[in-house]
Amino acid sequence: MTDKLTVSVLGTGIMGAAMARNLARAGHTVRAWNRSRDKAEPLAADGAHVAGTPAEAVEGADVVLTMLYDGPSALDVMRQASPVLRSGTAWVQSTTAGIDGVAELAGFARETGLVFYDAPVLGTRQPAEAGQLLVLAAGPSEGRDTVTPVFDAVGARTVWTGEDGAAGSATRLKLVANSWVIAATSATGETLALAKALGVDPQSFFDAIAGGPLDMGYLHAKSALILEDRLSPAAFAVSTAAKDARLIVEAGEQHGVRLDVAAASAERFARAAAQGHADEDMAAAYFASFDEGSEDGSDENSAGPTAR
Repeated sequence: MTDKLTVSVLGTGIMGAAMARNLARAGHTVRAWNRSRDKAEPLAADGAHVAGTPAEAVEGADVVLTMLYDGPSALDVMRQASPVLRSGTAWVQSTTAGIDGVAELAGFARETGLVFYDAPVLGTRQPAEAGQLLVLAAGPSEGRDTVTPVFDAVGARTVWTGEDGAAGSATRLKLVANSWVIAATSATGETLALAKALGVDPQSFFDAIAGGPLDMGYLHAKSALILEDRLSPAAFAVSTAAKDARLIVEAGEQHGVRLDVAAASAERFARAAAQGHADEDMAAAYFASFDEGSEDGSDENSAGPTAR
């Protein structure tokens, strides 16, 4: 079998669009669809066919890749596509859907005869655009030759977590990894907010921890977005981070674990979104530390720290 495939990409937001471009660059035939078509149209310049409906996008595809907002969104779109889906088609499900969501999507795959791969990815805009995502995948070994070229096009490495995609082992690992990312993001924002409130130059903090066990590249990366007002375009949006934080809290509750940091982070992201930062980078949760209206720098406790 040739390793050049026809791949349908359903969902062309930050991650999906980058994945579609890398698939096209790898020589695959790409059919892209997005609910807001204007987000998919630029992919035509990269050689992708922009479809008007999910059904048009998946017809004749070897692999269907979903990168949508959440589990219900993915299920709704696949139901729209189902009349033309061929039995035996590989479905690479990369939406962060949560444990219950993945089980529901896998159930739909069984009903329609699709070969289901639970395949969330780790990474944000930059690694997605560079084809350097980490793919976490679970699914039957006998069909992996079909999906491996897709994973190779979008990622630097694939970690297989199991044979049964319905069990959600890849999604479980993704939730654990995202819990760390979300906690680190929230801690970064609160640290900068406290520095602002106490009149501490953020650079003094960075200097104090430089080179030690408390220093971390992620801290500097997210802090720079806040300090330099580079929150748009988002690498990973506040609204999506809020959704993922809720999924993490739900997973913990279902398994008898109380996740206070994740729960508080979900609330922080929700507040930042309500303040108008929903589409900005998740680092914009920083603004949730301040009362709405104090973000314009008009008082000493306002947002907007500056490195000196």
